[in-house]
Amino acid sequence: MIDVATTWQQACTALAGGDYDAAFGLLESASREAHPPVRARLALYLASVHALYGDAATAETRAALAVALRLDPALAQDPLWQALSAEMNARTEAEGPPAVPAPVRSAPDPLARFHALCALALGGDPQGALDIHVTPQDLPPHLGWRLRSWQADAHESLGQSDEAAHLYAEAAHLARGLDRAVMLQEQAALLLQQGQPEAAKAALDQARPLYTPGTLPEDEALNLATWHYLRAQALLNLGQPDLAFEMIREADRLERQYGDPSYGVALVRGQVLTHLGQSEQALEAFEAALALATDSDRPYANHELGVALLDLDRPVEAREKLEAAQQDPEYPYGPEVLADLAECDYRLGRLHEAQHLAEQALSQGAVVPASLVLGSVAMDYYHLDEALDHYERVIQEAAPETRDWVTAHQMAADVMAQQGFPNPAAAYAHAQQALAHTPESDDWHVTLRDHLQKAEALMSQQGGRMLN
Repeated sequence: MIDVATTWQQACTALAGGDYDAAFGLLESASREAHPPVRARLALYLASVHALYGDAATAETRAALAVALRLDPALAQDPLWQALSAEMNARTEAEGPPAVPAPVRSAPDPLARFHALCALALGGDPQGALDIHVTPQDLPPHLGWRLRSWQADAHESLGQSDEAAHLYAEAAHLARGLDRAVMLQEQAALLLQQGQPEAAKAALDQARPLYTPGTLPEDEALNLATWHYLRAQALLNLGQPDLAFEMIREADRLERQYGDPSYGVALVRGQVLTHLGQSEQALEAFEAALALATDSDRPYANHELGVALLDLDRPVEAREKLEAAQQDPEYPYGPEVLADLAECDYRLGRLHEAQHLAEQALSQGAVVPASLVLGSVAMDYYHLDEALDHYERVIQEAAPETRDWVTAHQMAADVMAQQGFPNPAAAYAHAQQALAHTPESDDWHVTLRDHLQKAEALMSQQGGRMLN
């Protein structure tokens, strides 16, 4: 006689070891020998396993649920059957959160509660999903990491990124092999969003050895492409664009070999090329990203394109792309778009319009780009004290050694030179900081050396102490 609990336990052991074929074989073999009521319950468990394949197996999951109901119509009231049905409805219907009755959400069977949570998360009710009480200890081992992944996704949907990153780390701890690598990469992606590239890099360091050496199956190769894509972002944020370029180039190669080019890889490729000073190639990458973008991605691509066109001193075309980005009221970098539009107007000689837009951008929080434009406008009006205030604000707010930070030091030194070096020590400090990050091939290098020497001479005349 076939025992349902024993068969399910054996299948779960196979699933915990990653042997899905063995799990399906156990359930299907037992079903062939079992009486109808037992076969019905086994069909439910078979549906649960099919559901792990997500959208790729909705037909198989529904078929197993139909078999279960045909063999035992009373299962229509079973919490597991209802939870699985709700999960399938959430995957195939776009009419809002699926109906998951309260008794199913609090069912004694933790497997039913797990699938109810999946249904709510898929159906756009992340808080409802998180309100279901179920822990990894309640579930078979193959579901523990999946539970934490679903809960992380729900927290992320609610904007609770700290909780989500913690749960992805826990999911990685519970998972094995490639599943663990994927969870570590999800954690890394969130850490990058939180501005923690070093922590993201550490998570990616743990993920890389989990990939199979040599030739990879398609799904593993595409996950590895994602690893290189994330690694590129981490390295770029850590100030290593050359290494980042190697990573994003490999991500692009893997995508093209095993799948299709993606928006994200094209966008990051453009960002890396921008940091490397390869503006024409960056523009091509951003244009590719725009062609691949979804509606929600399009403002990001248009914004990057606008900035790339500004780098190439093409303000008319840049303005067109920036205005397109500005059309999306949900785009989170609206103030930065305003500052970039102000830069376009400044390049086009529209000083009044540039100042107005930059002041708006500054009031909305885009301090660094807006202040740079306001500094340029003030310089054109020869309001040197005002210009110096703007550049010193950039120095305070910009990340050290970034392009904006260096530009502000260059301009502050130049303003002080035009003022006649009223504070030679401060002028010397600005010129020294800028010179340390300005290549000799840059026209600024000669100007800064001249400012440095004049400030040094004045400090010597005044008996001032030299700065090292």
